[in-house]
Amino acid sequence: MPLVPMKQMLDEAIKGDYGVGAYNVNNMEQIQGIMRAASETRSPVIIQASRGALKYTNMAYIKYLAAAAVEDNPDIPIVLHLDHGNSLETCKEAIELGFTSVMIDGSLREDSKTPTTFKENVKVTREVVDYAHEFGVSVEGELGTLGGIEDGVGSGKVMLTDPEEAVKFIKLTGVDALALAIGTSHGAYKFKVKPTLDMDIINKVVEKIPGVPLVMHGSSSVPQELIEVINKYGGRLEKTMGVPMESIKEAIKRGIRKINVDTDGRLAMTGAIRKYLGENPDAFDPRTYFGAAREAVYQTVKGKMIDFGTAGHAGDYKPMTLEEMKRIYK
Repeated sequence: MPLVPMKQMLDEAIKGDYGVGAYNVNNMEQIQGIMRAASETRSPVIIQASRGALKYTNMAYIKYLAAAAVEDNPDIPIVLHLDHGNSLETCKEAIELGFTSVMIDGSLREDSKTPTTFKENVKVTREVVDYAHEFGVSVEGELGTLGGIEDGVGSGKVMLTDPEEAVKFIKLTGVDALALAIGTSHGAYKFKVKPTLDMDIINKVVEKIPGVPLVMHGSSSVPQELIEVINKYGGRLEKTMGVPMESIKEAIKRGIRKINVDTDGRLAMTGAIRKYLGENPDAFDPRTYFGAAREAVYQTVKGKMIDFGTAGHAGDYKPMTLEEMKRIYK
């Protein structure tokens, strides 16, 4: 089974009323842990790489790690997605690498920090849609901005999505999925107290355009047990809170179909490595502590696949190719 278009995967999630996790990756162990969880739970999965990940892996390594995931899991639908593309050129690079989906974050300028106007966002998003659809590649856009900064992306300011603008944005750009700003935040240091998310934004957008998959960024739960493990073994993470799983489940019920998860994977890996080295001070074989990190990613992601409702849906449909999607776009 080749890599599949994200549009089909999220359209199927709408039909089945569940969410699909989009898990950020930077190395082999992360991908292996994610794919083991997907295989065991029979879950379709989105593997996503940020611009930082592409730079870290010298671009080509991500391409072939994804190819290995496909070869090793031929019966699991897998999307390879660019997270937070900042320009048409960045999206073109990802498409040339074989990504089946790209996100253009037109809510921010190319510096990934300065908020844009609605008009500017529409312009760059439309350009990416027109280009990507020629190759059968799906496009995610974003309207509004999140708090926090992660991987160099974010204005640090919260601007919630206006539902009326969201409807216009979808019609003007033709995006396949839209990321909403409902009060979540990027990074590990999300909230000091339990967050209150504006779930009504989801309802209002779904009511007006029910067939467009909606996306929730900044959705790591930052489990306290992971923070505790890191700090027990020499870490110094401050007290923080993420998005509670009950809030994510509620968002899925209301219409969120793609849930971005990055921080929780980082915390799981860091805690596992610190713990292993702390308990095995004579260890020097990277396979031992990276193996522990891989196991931690697997356990974390498996739980999310079950909680998001993704589990059991890998065989629900026959995955399409990019060539087939090209014909649909035309």
